[in-house]
Amino acid sequence: MKSTKLGFTVVALMVVCSMLLASCGGTASPAATPVPTTAAATTAAEQPTAMAEETPAAMEDTPAAMGDEGTIKIVSSLPRTGLSKSQTDDIVAGFNMALDENDHKAGNFKIEYEDLDDATAQAGKWDAATEQANATKAANDPDVMVYLGTFNSGAAAISIPILNKAGLAMISPANTAPELTKKGFDDKTYDSLYTAGPKNYFRVATADDVQGAAAANWATELGFKKAYILNDQEVYGRGVAGVFEKQFKANGGEVLDNEGIDPKLSDFKSLMSKVKDSGADLVYFGGLVDTGGPQLLKDLKSVAPNIAFMGPDGIQTQAFIDAAGADVAEGVYATVAGKDIADLGPEGKAFFETFKSKNGRDADPYAIFGYESMKVALNAIEKAGKKDRAAILDAIRNTKDYNGAMGTWSFDENGDISLDDIRAFKAEGGKYVFQKYIKATK
Repeated sequence: MKSTKLGFTVVALMVVCSMLLASCGGTASPAATPVPTTAAATTAAEQPTAMAEETPAAMEDTPAAMGDEGTIKIVSSLPRTGLSKSQTDDIVAGFNMALDENDHKAGNFKIEYEDLDDATAQAGKWDAATEQANATKAANDPDVMVYLGTFNSGAAAISIPILNKAGLAMISPANTAPELTKKGFDDKTYDSLYTAGPKNYFRVATADDVQGAAAANWATELGFKKAYILNDQEVYGRGVAGVFEKQFKANGGEVLDNEGIDPKLSDFKSLMSKVKDSGADLVYFGGLVDTGGPQLLKDLKSVAPNIAFMGPDGIQTQAFIDAAGADVAEGVYATVAGKDIADLGPEGKAFFETFKSKNGRDADPYAIFGYESMKVALNAIEKAGKKDRAAILDAIRNTKDYNGAMGTWSFDENGDISLDDIRAFKAEGGKYVFQKYIKATK
């Protein structure tokens, strides 16, 4: 007990000193005030916890917590691993072209861009947990004002509600599932998206209620009567397959089945035997290059070489032809939104010319969507004139009669682009060749 009595004696003396200093206008340092020996260990052990709990509140209004007022961050979240990388490489190249043209500025703000990967090597495609982590990271970063993504509609269904809660604007250069923006397709998904505030999601790609119906009309025009539909069971693939089915039936065609596949399977020959026995003259696949598309085609052609194969923009990529093999892919039909280069205005044509000179190759169809989405984001930041998520979101929402590389267009009340051009392609000689424009209405 001796040390305890000594501790209290010291405390008493220091208190008297402090009082004397205070009466003379001086200050006593709290750090210099000792505590009784019995309490010292407890106080030292509790201090880190107490400081950790108080730090966020104490830091709340500091520049570090509020972010750099002169810098605005734009992040993208796309599959940068796996077969879709060939398409997302060109989307990101489009982003960077737009940034370069604006000297990485928007209004008075310096723009910092971060390229996030929502895919994993293990999955070989986008991953739900990774996309969730990307969206959460962006939502919690006070410098992030716009989120460019996602590539996959299923990924968007994960990130939209996270970003909606944060009031963070999201512009997709690629998503096409109708239920991401409107009811009447998958209302359960739609109802889960915008639960915390006004709509924060927009896209520059035409939705699948247009693409799927246009593809069905093209299939009817090509003379196909019996379609066997396959889908990858993801939001995008299942959705576009459903729209195709509805329109093909409305055209008088017969849908023999709309079957979900397991993209992880390495062999679909038994399934293709069933397709052959069904009497189908067309297989329509709602899916992607990295959700079984190339293997489905290879197995179809090995079992039933005379049955045609058609798919949406998810397979309209050189990576699909290369993975399946040029000979196997010969004659495949595919669709994608947007105008042919010859029909674009001066800005659109200049984009493709500049892209080729910078990258040494022709641009993937999605490249211009990346460019346009970044341009819209930069334009909105400049119009808002302040580093404020709500103001920038409002500026994006009010994008009307925008004269961009893709033409003159607006975002409608759902967040969808007003353009409805759908192009039809056919694989010929190892590459996709433009055939014609097709429409959702006959």
